[in-house]
Amino acid sequence: MTGVRDVTRKLFWEDAYIREFSAIVEEIVDNRLVLDRTAFNPKGGGLPGDTGSLNGIRVSETLKRADTIEHVVDDISSFSKGMEVNGLLDWDRRYRVMRMHTAAHALSAVFNREAGALITGNKIDPAESRIDFSLESLDRDRMNEYIAIVNREILRNPDVRSYFMPRDEAMKIPSMVKLAGTAPPDVEQFRIVEIEGLDVQADGGVHVRSLGELREVVPLRFENKGKANRRIYFTLKD
Repeated sequence: MTGVRDVTRKLFWEDAYIREFSAIVEEIVDNRLVLDRTAFNPKGGGLPGDTGSLNGIRVSETLKRADTIEHVVDDISSFSKGMEVNGLLDWDRRYRVMRMHTAAHALSAVFNREAGALITGNKIDPAESRIDFSLESLDRDRMNEYIAIVNREILRNPDVRSYFMPRDEAMKIPSMVKLAGTAPPDVEQFRIVEIEGLDVQADGGVHVRSLGELREVVPLRFENKGKANRRIYFTLKD
């Protein structure tokens, strides 16, 4: 984007449970608003962008562009640069995504620890999510065992927390990066998401505060997706 100088303040990093907020319109580009701060998490990393409203106008998508976040609104006509707006998240949808995302981290931690598997793809959705792993064979019994381990961790209910760490320090942590074929981001600091006693990963998305909020990971089906690539579809118990 051109003409945007300021970096959007990410309220969802400060508190992923913020449902409503106020902000100032920094820029208007076509049907997209750039705010000085936002609780809307943008699309990326396999996560969908948040939806909701700004001043009662529908936000149908949230996108990341460079260091700013764009809110796609259904009607841009009532907005102007410098005006204050009130943002409201579709909270039920957002909370479901948070739970699903944390579940994906727990699954990736267990599959990596038990089988050395790396993530080869993922898509997080409110109702049903999927994650692909670098596994040689489609062993449903073994994969169900790993999911059972995750569900035991959920019963343990460890805290989930996020913080920043210098890149060099973070790269000394074993299994920090669990994405196959992906180089760590070239940034000075990593945002870390830690599930106490289970997982530490570099991640920029939204998560729940404790693993017990997941209640239970429910496997739906397993698929072969090419050589050494196995897909798990899962949901969460309500």
